[in-house]
Amino acid sequence: MKDLSNALTAAAVAVVEAGSAEQRIDNFLIRRCKGVPRSHIYRILRSGEVRVNSQRVGPTYRVREGDRVRIPPIRLAERSGRGPAPPVELPVLYEDDALLAVDKPAGLAVHGGSGVSFGAIERLRAGRPQGRFLELVHRLDRETSGVLLLAKKRSALTRLHEALREGRTGKTYTALVKGRWRGGERRVELSLRKYLTAEGERRVSVDSEGRHSVTVFSPQRAYGGCTLLGAELHTGRTHQIRVHLAHLGHPIAGDDKYGDFEWNRVLAKQGLKRMFLHAAELRFEHPLTGTPVCVQSPLPRELQAYLTALAPA
Repeated sequence: MKDLSNALTAAAVAVVEAGSAEQRIDNFLIRRCKGVPRSHIYRILRSGEVRVNSQRVGPTYRVREGDRVRIPPIRLAERSGRGPAPPVELPVLYEDDALLAVDKPAGLAVHGGSGVSFGAIERLRAGRPQGRFLELVHRLDRETSGVLLLAKKRSALTRLHEALREGRTGKTYTALVKGRWRGGERRVELSLRKYLTAEGERRVSVDSEGRHSVTVFSPQRAYGGCTLLGAELHTGRTHQIRVHLAHLGHPIAGDDKYGDFEWNRVLAKQGLKRMFLHAAELRFEHPLTGTPVCVQSPLPRELQAYLTALAPA
């Protein structure tokens, strides 16, 4: 089906083809309703306006070949002046016929939306026009740097998503946090709930009614008033590491959503201009060969320089 780049004045029906099978319905709609804000996609899913085979579905439903997806009328605001996505070249950490892992810098969103015209995925596609398929395997916060994995084949994407859901991948992050970490490795299990602020911004809080979330933290080095930690994700909730650490009283340095804002101002004067959270390592079995793969990203220069200037405890 062609993408729905213009406003839909009447409901449309899309029949899922083999190449699109096993996508989540939200991603299926985002790919086809280009230019429609993600928030609107989720709104029409929540309201039940999107139907699959005449049934309501949630955003996690995975479409099957032959499914008939009803898409309601959508009106887009005028997008004057917006041209094609500018191509970007990011350092390649790993690549073969099925996968691409790049080193994402802090400040680059992984996809467009929420005030961002183009993200890494749109710009990488623009820089690889010969590629027939390129999709995000997972996401990183805009402020987080490090390993970002993409699939170049639908079969690879489907199997990696399954591995992520079943906890058969390993993700390790590096974070600088406020205060002295007491003890050694600590397993943190705190359920998390997403909500919107009065300004419409997405936030996450610790809530017993939220989704089960597990992070294992291990101290790497102590400094005067802060600690460098390794963080191993056992679940992949939105802002999980940031919220877990803030709840424990160890906010991440430079975190402008959940951090210590007074401390952040001090850090900025000392030279830290970004959040100190880096996706350092991603481990998984290759989706097509079963071979173990470990992709690593070194600590960015600006973060390493900041650590070098700190006095060890």
